[in-house]
Amino acid sequence: MGINVNDVAFVRFRVPDLDVMQGFLEEFGMRCALRTQDTLYMRGTDDEGFVHVSHLGGQAGFIGLAFEATSAADLDELATHDEFSDVVDLDGPGGGRAVRATDPNGFQVEVVAARGSVGRLPAPTAALRNDSTTQPRRGAAAVVGSGPSHVKRLGHCVLNVIDFRASEAWYKHHFGLVTSDEIRLDEHAALGAFLRCDQGERYVDHHTVFLLGVGKAGLNHAAFEVSDFDDLMAGHTHLTSHERHHQWGIGRHLLGSQIYDYWLDPYGHMIEHWTDGDVFNNTTPPNIAGLASVIGSHWGPTHGAPPT
Repeated sequence: MGINVNDVAFVRFRVPDLDVMQGFLEEFGMRCALRTQDTLYMRGTDDEGFVHVSHLGGQAGFIGLAFEATSAADLDELATHDEFSDVVDLDGPGGGRAVRATDPNGFQVEVVAARGSVGRLPAPTAALRNDSTTQPRRGAAAVVGSGPSHVKRLGHCVLNVIDFRASEAWYKHHFGLVTSDEIRLDEHAALGAFLRCDQGERYVDHHTVFLLGVGKAGLNHAAFEVSDFDDLMAGHTHLTSHERHHQWGIGRHLLGSQIYDYWLDPYGHMIEHWTDGDVFNNTTPPNIAGLASVIGSHWGPTHGAPPT
């Protein structure tokens, strides 16, 4: 038996220059939590030790992702499976415990628990927004800060996988993920699925992982939640002013509904700012959708090659 994970926790990369990666991630809206001679830990505003890890190495690449478990007992359960390591200490700010495995695509997958508090960082408060029917902001002008977005946490990862059904079975069996939307090319051919955590009645993000069966393994993108729409737009302006590589956006997805903005880090890894996504619980049934729903938007870009 597997466990039901709570959320995605962090992503790991290998890069040839930590200074280059740190400079970009700070402009993207993360803060340095710890830097050693060979590892960079970056955090968001939530009380988590880190959400992004870069290891100094040769050729840049994606190493893997981590999920958060409810307790150390969950790690003990996973450690009884031949595919998983023994329980070990988790390096980095906040510490904790972890088990590791390799998924069917060669990605390192960690499950972590018992991470210690590192405190929250300041973040913008939700803006009062006047619209055509209500004006809650009265007698005061809107205040929007400038500078980088405020990354709150890692929200989801999209993985390009070799065999969608094999990967889907592996992630569902070990981590209790459930389908929000299955993407089909026709009545029988499934291309992928948006999978979310199963936390019963508790509402969770529309997707924590999206597995996209393209016949080869790789990171599609990692997505980081920011404070709100103004915060996303301020970050867009800031990254543009620093001549960073904009990839896609700004728009609002059809599936998941989040407002998105995609960028490339200095080594070509795609990462996303997002805000205002759907949340589902166990009363929401799985849905079947076509490819057009994946690449379409309620509003935003209408051409090019959008990521999911």
